[in-house]
Amino acid sequence: MEETLSIAAAADRPAPSLHASEQGRGPAVVLLPGLGGTTRYWDVGLEPLSQVAHVVRIDLLGFGDSPKPWAAYTIERHVVALLAATAHLPRMTLVGHSLGAALALMLAARAPERVERLVLLGLPYFGNRRAAYSYYRGPPAYAWWATNVVLVALACLLTRRVVGWLLPYILTDIPRVVARDLVKHTWRSSTSSLWNVLYDHDLAEDAAALPPTLPVVCVHGDADLMAPIAGVRRLAADRPGWHVVALAGVDHHPWLRCPAVCRRHVLAEAAPS
Repeated sequence: MEETLSIAAAADRPAPSLHASEQGRGPAVVLLPGLGGTTRYWDVGLEPLSQVAHVVRIDLLGFGDSPKPWAAYTIERHVVALLAATAHLPRMTLVGHSLGAALALMLAARAPERVERLVLLGLPYFGNRRAAYSYYRGPPAYAWWATNVVLVALACLLTRRVVGWLLPYILTDIPRVVARDLVKHTWRSSTSSLWNVLYDHDLAEDAAALPPTLPVVCVHGDADLMAPIAGVRRLAADRPGWHVVALAGVDHHPWLRCPAVCRRHVLAEAAPS
């Protein structure tokens, strides 16, 4: 049985100390990577951001160099760990990619007083497990294997123990350091996070809990097959504080393809479109 852990119930428990990297001075900007990503995901185009902001990059619980406990990776466990990792920041702009974007939204919904602004890159939104399965299983089937927990677990084990060293040569469309870090998780952290955070939870609940004055910018590639832009447009509809920025021809990695555009929206220098 999956363990549930509320924010209030977790208050008296020591949260895992997440791996983080900090640089720069100015307003706090916290960067959360996606499934399999690490702090190094943000290396491309990071320097201009750190020149004008206090940038905090964090490895999610179960990923990168953060602890990888044998536990259920529930929303509450992830959020409690992130709140502890950012406790020294009174207010922050929260930026997340994919799984990190979902967790950024969840954190803001539970602790809105801590968040100045949300920038969600490649946010996956389906509504429920059934809708996610229907999309991934086609037609055409973009990632049918990602809807089977056994196959996802086997893929994690295979990449970590057998072909991990080949990933930088196979995944040539992403930086080598990003590809190398894709093995820095466990099958437990990967599968449990994927199902608990992205498949079995409706992000509309978190969106509805946000203060109406909180700015939310969704930067999304219109060629994103892993997280179709139709989902985030549906989530943002009828929410005045939400704006969707569509990047023509861009896939699931807006930060890697268009870092300058993403930076402008992180720093609120561009009028959302």
